Amino acid sequence: MRYLFSAGSIALQEVEWHLFDILFLFGLSYALKHDKHVRVDIMFAHYSTHTKAMVQILSMLFLLIPFSLFFLNGAFEMMMQSYMQNEVSSDPGGLTHRFLIKGVLFIAFVLLVLQAVSEIIKAYAKLESKTNFFLILGGVVLFLTFSTQDLAFWIDPLWLMFILTLFLLMTGFQVAFVFAGVALFFALVSDELGMNVLDMLPYRVYGIMGNITLMSVPLFILMGLILEKSKVAEDLLLSMGKLFGGIRGGLAISVVIVGAILAASTGIVGASVVMMSLIALPLMLKHKYSPQLATGSIVASGTLGQIIPPSIVLIILGDQMHLSVGDLFRAAVVPGLLLIGLYIVYILIYAYFNKEAAPAIHNEEDYSKVVMEALKVITAPLLLIIAVLGSIFAGIASPTESAAIGVIGALLLAIYKRRFSFELLRYASLESVKLTSMIFMILIGATAFSLVFNELGGDVMAMEFFTDEIGDKWTFILIAMLVIFFLGFFIDFIEIAFVVVPILVPIAHAFGIDPIWFAILIALNLQTSFLTPPFGFALFFLKGAAGNLVTTAQIYRGVIPFIGLQFVALLLVIMFPELIYLFGK
Repeated sequence: MRYLFSAGSIALQEVEWHLFDILFLFGLSYALKHDKHVRVDIMFAHYSTHTKAMVQILSMLFLLIPFSLFFLNGAFEMMMQSYMQNEVSSDPGGLTHRFLIKGVLFIAFVLLVLQAVSEIIKAYAKLESKTNFFLILGGVVLFLTFSTQDLAFWIDPLWLMFILTLFLLMTGFQVAFVFAGVALFFALVSDELGMNVLDMLPYRVYGIMGNITLMSVPLFILMGLILEKSKVAEDLLLSMGKLFGGIRGGLAISVVIVGAILAASTGIVGASVVMMSLIALPLMLKHKYSPQLATGSIVASGTLGQIIPPSIVLIILGDQMHLSVGDLFRAAVVPGLLLIGLYIVYILIYAYFNKEAAPAIHNEEDYSKVVMEALKVITAPLLLIIAVLGSIFAGIASPTESAAIGVIGALLLAIYKRRFSFELLRYASLESVKLTSMIFMILIGATAFSLVFNELGGDVMAMEFFTDEIGDKWTFILIAMLVIFFLGFFIDFIEIAFVVVPILVPIAHAFGIDPIWFAILIALNLQTSFLTPPFGFALFFLKGAAGNLVTTAQIYRGVIPFIGLQFVALLLVIMFPELIYLFGK
């Protein structure tokens, strides 16, 4: 619109974000129906059906429904205020009847409450012992009753808030509902606060609804899912395997290169690891590759999507740290290339000294034909990457606009490969809605959590600790990286980005730390959290896809050298901050 007619349209832009709002708000209950709201399943995965049903009922009764009912009250008041004032867009040429989109917020949470009631009914039918359930229910009610006493008298509410949140997360309650429910609980029981601390929450959420940067998230997810279903990864792995198979460690190198291409075109860690586990792992084991090298190279290269643009992590960090996503993308290119280089060098050295662990594969096919086939396969994804990232770096398009370009490019690529179908489009669209809604429900819960945490003095306590007790920039960076690394063992990058990062940002500003550089350090650290045993999510993805081909111990041993390489890359970026600006500031 802007380039064709040398003019923009405020009304069209607002229609865009209204459609985005409807997508993720109505998707909240749809994601709940399909159990897509993420949880820490370290313990939950081992529960019996009865225990899982109890967790679901307690989550709905004491976390989601109370928060949603409280939120509905504020959302209704916001909608009615907008209606009474006949609110219109604050921008000239914008849409009128602003109360309609605010009404969508109200309707979405009504649907969420109804779906929560439905989940209670379904979970109750799975209970094997109703007596045990009611005993636990009574215990929770007693705890909540006792909690109305002055808790701050015998324990600091900030520490209690942290302990309760960690306990609920580790026992398998949905992350978004834990943040939301705990925030409401402490606003209710704390003498220092009161329910009015959350009065502005609907307005905060409405601000999220209009966030242009975050609109790129569902589009990049959709692009990645289309490429996943169109079997781009399979074609790349097979052709790269032939191309590099003739050297020792060649298959592992091809996995790294394909992982980098997938990272730059999809950015979805789970999809990348699973695809390469299904396609590359059997091939590597068949050719007598060490299981440790095979699994390590797959999980490490599969997580490159956390740092190589267009990374969802970088988009979320840009939003939470109030930074340009384009600047973060540009700054992340060199660290991403550095990791790829370190992985390849390690594989070559490992294969040189362990000849039996990564043997060369002899191919009778004419090598010139192999090269031509590889170029043919790699050209289309590379053009897509150039179109998406090049449009951002050149300043032609915003991240949201480039994400739309990426979706169109992915569809054209699927059509070109004759793999497009409406079933593919339906699958990619529905999964995008579920994943987007999961992310934004966490953001809503984290917003409520941060409001209460800050009102209890958490931000001030953190600032005083680092500036007064520590007082040193490098010690702060070390502690911040260690905290993020430790939390990465247990919780996902989304929760860390929405809850922990906003606490660290003002402290980094007080120390005069370059925010772009600090964001890249966080992104590198968050990528490492996907690999760390025993709870690294990429390890679970690999084991789930590989089945009995490899053991858990082999996966753990295989990934440790790559974790070491991650730390080397992190250390190099810390020691040489100018590396991130090689492509310009």
